[in-house]
Amino acid sequence: MTNEDFLLPDPDLESGEQQDELFEHFGITVDKGQSMIRIDKYLTEKIEGASRSRVQTAADAGNILVNDRPVKSSYRIKPLDRISLVLPYPKRELEILPENIPLDIPYEDDDLLIVNKAAGMVVHPGFGNYTGTLVNALTWHLKDLPLFQEGDLRAGLVHRIDKNTSGLLVIAKNEKAHAKLAKQFFDHTIERRYTALVWGNLPEDSGTITGNIGRSVRDRLQMCVFPEGDQGKHAVTHYTVLERLGYINLVECRLETGRTHQIRVHMAYIGHPLFNDERYGGDRILKGTTFAKYRQFVENCFRIMPRQGLHARSLGFIHPSTGQKIAFESPLPTDMQEVIRKWQTYTASREE
Repeated sequence: MTNEDFLLPDPDLESGEQQDELFEHFGITVDKGQSMIRIDKYLTEKIEGASRSRVQTAADAGNILVNDRPVKSSYRIKPLDRISLVLPYPKRELEILPENIPLDIPYEDDDLLIVNKAAGMVVHPGFGNYTGTLVNALTWHLKDLPLFQEGDLRAGLVHRIDKNTSGLLVIAKNEKAHAKLAKQFFDHTIERRYTALVWGNLPEDSGTITGNIGRSVRDRLQMCVFPEGDQGKHAVTHYTVLERLGYINLVECRLETGRTHQIRVHMAYIGHPLFNDERYGGDRILKGTTFAKYRQFVENCFRIMPRQGLHARSLGFIHPSTGQKIAFESPLPTDMQEVIRKWQTYTASREE
């Protein structure tokens, strides 16, 4: 049996900054001598922490495949069957303090809600951040729902964005929606687009960055690209230049995969770190002149936007109940808009 973990708690990453996607994938080949029993019973016995109801919910969502075909929980396994299973992460025991923190919720129904997260908010409790997180706020906001009454630090979460990244997140309000959304993330059918400010003038108007991402051996708080592909996890980012602003570019990034700090790491890897990204070297003046006036201009921009220039702008997926495609857009936050305007003015003045 193999278990591909898409997010495990890691105290080495500050503020709970871990991988984007919150689910796990199991691949199992049934033994030759295995008797024909129901697959929900078999998987409950085979996978640690997998309750019968959790497995049945996964089957109802189409998340259990046998020989590449979805099966019901009543399916009776046969020797050498190949089973593939996607499950949202099991509950983690941690006392969650419900907190009445205001949230920007552009959409909500019986199955899910969309949150427009502000920069500076940690998604879920972790080392050094046990209060003030999005999960604390959701536990208050959704306190009447069973999924949010059990003190689960990942209740409803199927993905995340970094503390200092702003933008859209989808939250499941029940277990069936949770399972169906997790499967879409696993299948890479969720559409996610980010707007980023990066240092330098990209040579092409669009491109694709492919490179395995894993933890740096030199700095455990950083991720890095392993170009040979023998370490880390497969990661693909597509980018398009939206506006060239002299020494920085405004770009759109579309994710195929959801690895830790993926856009930040990939853009730094090709020599264009995110503007004011302290973790990956973007908080220094990397392009431009040596004039004191220019240095003051960039430092003013850093003060206006004291975080990496990255915003999760759009999110599209299949609704877990209706089966219809739905999509959401989030306008750029004020700090990014102001920095962009300053660079537009600066670039225009240089061209005069």
